Amino acid sequence: MNNTNTYKWSQMKVAGLGELLWDVFPHGKRLGGAPANFACHCRQLGLNAVPVSSVGFDELGMEATSQLNELGLDTSYVQVTKDYPTGRVLVDLDETGKPHYQILEDVAWDHLRYTDALDSLARSTDAVCFGVLAQRCEKTRETIHDFLLQMRHSTLKILDVNLRAPYFSRELVQNSLGLANIVKLSDEELPVLADYFSFSGDVYTQLETLRRGFALQLVVYTRGADGSVLMAEDEVVETKGVKVQPVDTVGAGDSFTAAICTGLLQKRSLHETNIFANRVAAYVCSRYGATPKLPQELIHEEVHA
Repeated sequence: MNNTNTYKWSQMKVAGLGELLWDVFPHGKRLGGAPANFACHCRQLGLNAVPVSSVGFDELGMEATSQLNELGLDTSYVQVTKDYPTGRVLVDLDETGKPHYQILEDVAWDHLRYTDALDSLARSTDAVCFGVLAQRCEKTRETIHDFLLQMRHSTLKILDVNLRAPYFSRELVQNSLGLANIVKLSDEELPVLADYFSFSGDVYTQLETLRRGFALQLVVYTRGADGSVLMAEDEVVETKGVKVQPVDTVGAGDSFTAAICTGLLQKRSLHETNIFANRVAAYVCSRYGATPKLPQELIHEEVHA
């Protein structure tokens, strides 16, 4: 991508704040966790991205930090604890590649501590992505809230709603929405929020009600293979999906969020950003695992409005 401001935005610091774990598939394990996936994809897309989480003082924890380092990520903000094991999620895929999860409880990322290092990071970070799942336990929930409250007003605070039963509630979702200025949610998650907050009307009306009700800068609504909608105060952009043969969809939404974040920091138009995000997510769907290596031609391609 030709951009005279490439150096400037590539120096912007982005954090993926929350769970870091291993997705254990029938055919083997892969590093995962939505915020960690987000950081990995942001790093691939050229941003200075860091994962913020906790792993156990165990073999899986050492393997996780080693793999993140191999991906070019700074693991300074990945805490290590002797008190809890590294997180794992048992993943089954249906015939369409859609995942079903069994998320193990009381693991390291449930006990993320707010430290001086995280406080300093929060004050210097240009964008963060966080979700609802990582807030299922009080310790990490408090840390996420403290981090967000210390960020500068002008920064991007992206809530990836990412509902995983039974680890969400109306109160948790409402509090998270109140801390964000950008929200990304799927066509499966909007009905949950509509029920929680009594949204009515068609999808666009519900999205606008969500945006206005929580004073959001942007609402990002994904529909899988059918594309996505970006809704800002003065602009609504709708883009069709990119047709691919899906292998598995794990991490596709996280790569989409990373591409949205990258586009916004690059000051691309919402139309360009939406197209780019769909292309990145479609590629991830066509490969195994949450963080496949993105081809350079995709990373640097020009998107014309």
